[in-house]
Order: sequence, then structure tokens, then C-alpha cells
Amino acid sequence: MRKISRAMLQTSVLVISIFAGQVAYAAADLQIKAPQVLLLDDETGTVLFSRNSEQQFPPASLAKLMTAEVVFDALQKQKIKLDDSYVVSEYAWRTGGAPSGTPTMFAKIKSSPTIEDLILGMIVQMANDACIILAEGLTGSEKQFVTLMNERAKHLGLENSLFVNSTGLPADGQHVSVGDLTKLARHIYHQYPEYYPYFAKTDFTWNKIFQRNRNELLYLDIGADGMNVGGTKESGFALVTSAEKNGRRLFLSLAGLKNEKDRTEDARQLIEWGMSNFDDMRLFSKGAIVGQAQVFNGRQSAVALIVKDDVDLLLPHNGQDQLSAEIVYRGPLDAPVKADQQVGSLKIKLDKQIVRELPVYTSQAIEVGNLEERSLGALVEIATGWIRKFR
Repeated sequence: MRKISRAMLQTSVLVISIFAGQVAYAAADLQIKAPQVLLLDDETGTVLFSRNSEQQFPPASLAKLMTAEVVFDALQKQKIKLDDSYVVSEYAWRTGGAPSGTPTMFAKIKSSPTIEDLILGMIVQMANDACIILAEGLTGSEKQFVTLMNERAKHLGLENSLFVNSTGLPADGQHVSVGDLTKLARHIYHQYPEYYPYFAKTDFTWNKIFQRNRNELLYLDIGADGMNVGGTKESGFALVTSAEKNGRRLFLSLAGLKNEKDRTEDARQLIEWGMSNFDDMRLFSKGAIVGQAQVFNGRQSAVALIVKDDVDLLLPHNGQDQLSAEIVYRGPLDAPVKADQQVGSLKIKLDKQIVRELPVYTSQAIEVGNLEERSLGALVEIATGWIRKFR
């Protein structure tokens, strides 16, 4: 990994409202039809491509990723085991089984599939009956399970998601965003490595019925090894996927396509572009000073700000001359200031668009100054405040 010299970054301190811009690298050669997209590098957290990433839309079968997360969490906490079994209720059979006309694993009423079989049915076949059986078995009813889904979503910081059922079947008020789905997919990959391989299975046979995985990306040579697809003609076609090649893992969510063909082509283009057009760069090492914040009423008028971890980034080939950064915080800070206090964020930009954001911390404590130091600080603040007012 190459390291960029400090001179390549123009760092500035702002004391104005935080900018929340659209995040994206320039990608002139891409012809992407999806109205909502987020492509993210896993190792560095760099956003490679974004379009309306927080816009809400009906999840369809992508809601099953949240159902899977709840089940995986219960398994990891040993509340349930893979070889436990749940009885198929008439509600699960009618709503998500053969009579429903929706994707199903054809579980018979009063049969008792194991949790592992239900997980495979839910992931490989996108089976709605599997989701409802899991929901009822785990919490007693789908309604109670949905409460758990939304609690977990809130815990994971999915701010643009609300679930109404375990399947993703059309329901008023149910919505997600590609930003939330990418965050969820990344969480599942890292938190549940023992269960993530289920998403790569290309087929599953249950009740003597063979079905292939509906995730078309698994059959392309682009490194895709999960996650899920979904969509309806009314809400558009969507997917969430993860792909790995040559040690680089990408997460991609997109939505709003008119058909499956466009969905597959958009995903293929974005993954291949993300795999081949970027270099790994180290911008700052762990503990590096990246700027400073003004301090009011302190023994010192400023405090150095640091990052706690190495700051790595993916940059497009020959893209260093477009790189900049700024520190955004509410200031000046009022003494006393504690050491190791998070006071703002470092926003890294490429061609004036944010591609990475991370917290910055005070490098040391600043005590309250004596009368002379506080008076001098007040004069400085009056002067700089007047400059900011009329800038």
C-alpha cells in the first residue's frame, strides 16, 4: 500500500454547519441505469459510487436479509440451534407456501423442517414460507418477529429502514435504502462468517424439489459470493451483493431497475469497475495529527486533532491531484477540554465530493487558563468571529 505525503492533502478547519453531500467518484465510462446505488470498498470503507443512497423504496425480497440477521443473531447467542425444527403453520403455508403463488420451498402443513433447511430455503429459494416459519418459531408470531427485526435494525443504525413483515411481500410503510442494505450486508459478512457461505450456494433441494439460487451474479465470473435479489414490476428490481477478487471485497446495493437484465448489467459493470480502477493508499497513520481546533478560555488557544486508526482509501488511478480534506467541528471548543475527546470529523474528498468520513479526537487535555490567558482568548475569538461573520 502506497502512502501519500501530507502535502498532497489540503486540510482546513471549519466552524460552520456540517456539509452532507452526495458521495461518488467520477465514473464517466459507466452507463448505470439504477436510480439508487451504493458501491463500497470493504477494507477501507471508501464509497466508490453513490446515487440517492438514502432514498427509501419497498424492499421486496431484500427484507429477507434482515430476517436472516435476526436468525443468525439468535444462533450466535445460542438461543436456537441449526438442527432445531419448527412446525409449519397453516398461516405460513397459505401466506408463503404453495397456495401463495410466491417463491416457496413447498413446506407442507404440520411438517417440521430444521432451522438450517429453513435458512437455505429463505436464502437460496427466497422462500416466503421459510421466513414465516422461522419468524413464528423464533418469537411465536410474525408480528412479534417484525418487532425484533426493527429493534435490530435500529441497533445496527439502519436509519432509513422499516419492516412490516418477515418476507418483503408488499405492505404499506415497509421501506429500506441502498445505504442501509449495504450496511446490513457488510454487518452480516463480518459478524456471521460461519453463516455467510449459505449465500453462495447455487441450489437447494427440499421435499424432492430442486431449485436454483435466483441471484444471477453467482453465475458470472466477477467474484460474487452472495447476497440476495428482489423486486417487483411496481417498485423495480434490486439486489445486494458482495464480491471478492485478488484480496479486494466490494459491497454493492442497487434498486429501481426496470427488469432483471438491467439489474444484472448494472451490477456487473460496477463490480468490474470497482475491482480494476483503484489503488490502495494510506493517507494517515494511526495517531497522526491531522489538524487542530481552536480552544476558548484555555491555557492554550488550540489543540491538535488526531485519528485513532490508520486512514486508508481507494483512489482512482492518477487521482491524487483531486484529493483534499477538511475537519468539521463545532467550535471553538470551550475549556476544559479532555484528552481523547471526539470533537468533529475528518471529511476526505475527491474532486470536491466526500468519499470517506471518520471521527477526530483531541490529542491532549487543555485546562482552563488564568485571567490573562482567558482575556487574550476572548479578544482572539472576538476578532476571528468578526472575520467569520463578514467573510
